[in-house]
Amino acid sequence: MSAPARFDLKLAKDEKELLSQAAALMGTTMAGFVRTAAKEKARALLEQERRVTLSQRDLDSICTALDRAFAPNKALKAAMKRARETVQRA
Repeated sequence: MSAPARFDLKLAKDEKELLSQAAALMGTTMAGFVRTAAKEKARALLEQERRVTLSQRDLDSICTALDRAFAPNKALKAAMKRARETVQRA
């Protein structure tokens, strides 16, 4: 495990009380509660940002392209030939 890093946070009195009450309900410390909540929020945000959202038009274009007949180029044909010559099947 790597060495812990420190993160200080200044809170208004009412914010601290809110977090303290929530931590008590969860049976953890304020630091543990804040750490867990922050990680959950960060993961959710990152997952949302990593997701690609397409319009129906874009999705239709991709599906059409994938459904078209595929014609291998010279490089792929050469690679397939080499594979047939060198790969032995069990």
